[in-house]
Amino acid sequence: MIERGGEVRIIMLENVQQSTIRPIIEATIVPGTLIYTDEYAIYDALPQWGYERKSVCHSRGEYARDEDGDGFHEVHVNTMEGFLSLLRSWLRPHRGISQEKLPLYLGFFEFVHNVRRRGRALLGSLLDALLQPMACPQNPL
Repeated sequence: MIERGGEVRIIMLENVQQSTIRPIIEATIVPGTLIYTDEYAIYDALPQWGYERKSVCHSRGEYARDEDGDGFHEVHVNTMEGFLSLLRSWLRPHRGISQEKLPLYLGFFEFVHNVRRRGRALLGSLLDALLQPMACPQNPL
């Protein structure tokens, strides 16, 4: 999931079913939010779950739509598709990533995107995140 001009959230799913995505959407997106999707049927229930939905139909050759006639094609999923293209390009040199390690790579890529820093500027944000005190459960003796 990605917010236009905002943060991205990458979650590996066990499967792609409404029962799997619903709790993730409800935990991440405020009810009433307008969600842009493609025509994949998994998203058909979004209005029943309390979200607005507008979609483009790639199978009909529709990739963006101007609904209000202002010349700006506001209905699209190009933001997410562009992000996924960057992710695939970044992963390509790391051939043979195991399913076990993939969440680490995805988490790092998500972090880099969300802090919006590159090169040396990224190092400070990365160190800040790594050095934050972690909450540890109390071990009763």
